[in-house]
Amino acid sequence: MTDRPTGEPLVRLSGVNKWFGDLHVLQDIDLTIDRGEVVVVIGPSGSGKSTLCRAINRLEAIQDGEITIDGTRLPDEGKELARLRSDVGMVFQSFNLFAHKTVLQNVTLGPTTVRKQPKAEAERRARELLDRVGVGAQADKVPAQLSGGQQQRVAIARALAMDPKVMLFDEPTSALDPEMINEVLEVMTALAHDGMTMVVVTHEMGFARRAANRVVFMDAGRIVESATPETFFTHPTSDRAKDFLSKILNH
Repeated sequence: MTDRPTGEPLVRLSGVNKWFGDLHVLQDIDLTIDRGEVVVVIGPSGSGKSTLCRAINRLEAIQDGEITIDGTRLPDEGKELARLRSDVGMVFQSFNLFAHKTVLQNVTLGPTTVRKQPKAEAERRARELLDRVGVGAQADKVPAQLSGGQQQRVAIARALAMDPKVMLFDEPTSALDPEMINEVLEVMTALAHDGMTMVVVTHEMGFARRAANRVVFMDAGRIVESATPETFFTHPTSDRAKDFLSKILNH
């Protein structure tokens, strides 16, 4: 498989619109994400951030517009969608691990069933990834025996096991106790530094400053600003972003 020209964005959203009933939650969204780019999406509650994240792998259907991953348009349903979706890793607010399976089984399930990897190879890779996210010693436990921070790191390893082209994080630390947040953010920061393409919806401004290449600020279903962290945090251009930042950075 030849590499596409580097000018081709890995993820492209063009004219994307989404309604929930009468509520227009995504309004004419245009966004491109390059290979190896870390885009952090921030904004007030209800601004459409999580919906945007979930639309990228069609967990939320869109009514209008187009989304492409690595140059291929996301179909609405069927096997082709499942194949493309397996290229997009997703980490949720809740960890969504299978409660009755061990940590190791949780991580090997996708590669053995979807990617048809031999079990021994999938287990070797899973153990590498669990070590990488700092929970290798927990491989034979079930999720209930782990802390929230450990479970979320397992969820990251599980997504990485599919060898995704892009990783989506939808408020991955918002269900965690404060002392567990950093252990998850450290794993995400390391991934960012390793060149993983990432879209991260988060309230963690420190992570945005430290790991993002670009901050996308959303309000009322629209992208209001898109800038480097340095520019966004020091010189936001819109009144909406200035107001948002003054509220969160002064607490």
